[in-house]
Amino acid sequence: MGRPKKKDLPDLSHLAAPGQDLPVRVTPKAGRNTVTVVGDLLKVAVTAAPENGKANDAVRDILATALGLAPSRLDLIRGATSRDKLFRVTSD
Repeated sequence: MGRPKKKDLPDLSHLAAPGQDLPVRVTPKAGRNTVTVVGDLLKVAVTAAPENGKANDAVRDILATALGLAPSRLDLIRGATSRDKLFRVTSD
């Protein structure tokens, strides 16, 4: 899995405030990596399989790229084994 390209993702930099909670609906084993905004929900499709945390890592990488942040600034708060997840943007 290579790093997602910024040009293929929406600009979500307005959501990158520290303390911001990001509700995410994940589709693992998708045909390609995408991020779609539907109201307050982010729909993220990743090509990674949901095994051993690979899909969670892929979602974190894609969200971080779209937000313009380092992946380490996104914490998975809820939903490690669920399709519905909650990520929180942390400060430096």
